[in-house]
Formats: sequence, structure tokens, C-alpha cells
Amino acid sequence: MSDHPNYGHAFAAWRQAALDPWRAYTRHGFVQGLGDGTLPQAAFLHYLKQDYVFLFHFARAWALVAAKADTLGEMRAAAATVNALANHETQLHVETCAAAGIPEVDLITTPEAPENMAYTRYVLEAGYSGDILDLLAALAPCVMGYGEIGARLVGDAPSDTYADWINTYAGAEYQEVCRDVGALIDTALTRRLGPDFTSTPRWRSLCTRFETATRLEVGFWDMGLRP
Repeated sequence: MSDHPNYGHAFAAWRQAALDPWRAYTRHGFVQGLGDGTLPQAAFLHYLKQDYVFLFHFARAWALVAAKADTLGEMRAAAATVNALANHETQLHVETCAAAGIPEVDLITTPEAPENMAYTRYVLEAGYSGDILDLLAALAPCVMGYGEIGARLVGDAPSDTYADWINTYAGAEYQEVCRDVGALIDTALTRRLGPDFTSTPRWRSLCTRFETATRLEVGFWDMGLRP
């Protein structure tokens, strides 16, 4: 599978505009450790606990996308993403932590790290103070970044240590989520800004939203390395 899967026109343009932070995010030391199996288990479990809390707030942000939708198509796409987060992705965290002796109640009560709080509240504030385009630009790095990371790592013949995590994000179901979200973003931009949305005055501010969220992803990986 390609290092750069096709998740739509807007995502490709955002990624290109934020190339250095995007590389720092998708090729972070934490990610490399997942691929070659050298990431300490303590760091991985610490990350999973924080990411469980993150996904709760991330699902809230996607519910806000549904609330700001102009069409049933946008609402359905947002609702499908909430379902994928709340009923599927979180289950990976629950099962992996349970195997390590960490019950779900411990995940639910995990105190948020400052990096986690900074990222999730930035995304939610993008939705509260902006419109659906601000929100989608802030949400995109997480959704597509994990898809891209999974696709690259699975193609690199990774170690078996974190195979479940890698296979989840490289798998057909998650890759379909990425393509669906990319299509939602392209359609939402075209509907509001026109087909040549990258040439509009609004585009630069949306690129800034995307880049800021990408930098916050880097901070989240940094946090993961400090169990």
C-alpha cells in the first residue's frame, strides 16, 4: 500500500502545505517504534490510556460536525465516523489494555495529559468558534494521519509486537473511513467555496488549522514517549 494513500484533493493539498510538521508527525520516533517493535510497552500503554480519553472528545467533535451539517449526506458521514470512533476504535484500546491487566474503568478515569487537553480542546474550539470547514480542517490530521501511518507500516513488514495496532489502521475498514472523510471534506469545501476552493481567500486559514492540528499530533506522540 502506498505511503500516500488517496484520501481526496483537499487532504493532499493540506498535507503538502504542512510537509515538515506532517513528516514529524507521521514519522515520529513513537511511530517508528511501533513499526520495528522497539517502543517500550509502558510507553504504548500510557499512550493508549491517553488516546482512549482523546477519542471520547474526538467523537464529540465529530458529533459537532453533524450538528453543523447542511445536508443529510454530511450528517450521515459525520454520524458514521462517530460510530467508528465510539464503537470500534475504542475497542482496540479496551482489549489491548485488558490483556495487559488494565480494566476499562481505569481508561475512563485516566487524568488527561496537558498535550491531550491542548489538542482536543483546540479541535472543539475550532468547531465552536468557526464553521464546519474549520472543524474538518482540524479533525483531518488525526483521521488521515493514522491511516497513512498504518498503510506505511504494514508495507514495511513490521515487527509482530504492535501488529494489532498497525493492522487496525492499515485495514480495509479504517482505510474506507479515511476515504469517506476525504470525500466529505472535498464535498463540503466545494459546496461552500466552489470547485476551485484552494484558490479562495479562505484556503490559507484552513491550511493553518490543519497545520496547527498536525503540530499538536506531534506533541501527542512526544507525550506518549514520557510514560
